Amino acid sequence: MRLGLLTILFLIEVLFTQSVFAASDNVVLKPVQVAPNTYFVQGRPEMGNSENQNFISNAGFVVTPKGVVVIDALGSPILAKKLLQEIKKVTSQKVVAVIVTHYHADHVYGLQEFKKIGAKIYAQNQGIDYLSSETAKQRLIASRQDFAPWVNDSTKLIAADVWIDQSKVITIGGVQFQISRVGPAHAPEDLIIYIPSEGVLFAGDLVFRGRIPFVGNANSKGWLSALDEIERLKPKTIVPGHGAHSIKPQEDIAFTRDYLKYLRQSMTKAAIEMDPFEEAYKQTDWSEYDGMPLFRAANRMNAYNVYLSIQAE
Repeated sequence: MRLGLLTILFLIEVLFTQSVFAASDNVVLKPVQVAPNTYFVQGRPEMGNSENQNFISNAGFVVTPKGVVVIDALGSPILAKKLLQEIKKVTSQKVVAVIVTHYHADHVYGLQEFKKIGAKIYAQNQGIDYLSSETAKQRLIASRQDFAPWVNDSTKLIAADVWIDQSKVITIGGVQFQISRVGPAHAPEDLIIYIPSEGVLFAGDLVFRGRIPFVGNANSKGWLSALDEIERLKPKTIVPGHGAHSIKPQEDIAFTRDYLKYLRQSMTKAAIEMDPFEEAYKQTDWSEYDGMPLFRAANRMNAYNVYLSIQAE
């Protein structure tokens, strides 16, 4: 069979592109066991990009006698596929459910892979507003450029099968998952998931370890209240949305709490008196945080968003 010149050139381009993508795929997921049946993978303390496939957040999974429950879906479909491969190495049980802590891109762009295998997706009902927003649409458009080829035209935003409007308990394979609605905090639709039998709490982006938190358009007052709720549950272990797991929850909750309080303390006077943000920012001593990963990328934006939110309170 003879192939036309254009067809041959197209095939060469496809093969070349595939080899480039394969060569650049150096992202490995390594599940860490934090309780008898609970594992998580730790994202990198970086900004998302094509090289890291947007692997900047954590995801976890709990093995039960009736299937695997996944918490968060990672930041690209390829990462979700890799997570599914790692789960298969741990158990022959199928993934039956995914609980979304919040609808930020680095936690949900992998959802479609779980949807394909029939897992039931749970999320807080204010996620509906995000999915229908222009913000979500534009973010996905930008992500298809920023994280190509791993996020592309085939990447879709996936709605939950079950929208949670109040705190609830679901039981799978005899294992209880206490799902608490705590937003608006880091996001309007925050959920935390506590597994009493494992002593593990998945905090989503309400707790950060080893890097500057991402505040974005968060409700910092609500976030501080959510941290109090996490403490009341007294988990043995916390899996944060970013960073290593914590076996000293009070200490690691304190880091996020202290950072949020410092932002508010530093910005309140200027925000109330309508003084220029830049002056308030320059006058603030950031030395406690300026050596941490993502300080330069996130801190100014965090402070500015807190400055604006205080004005709106």
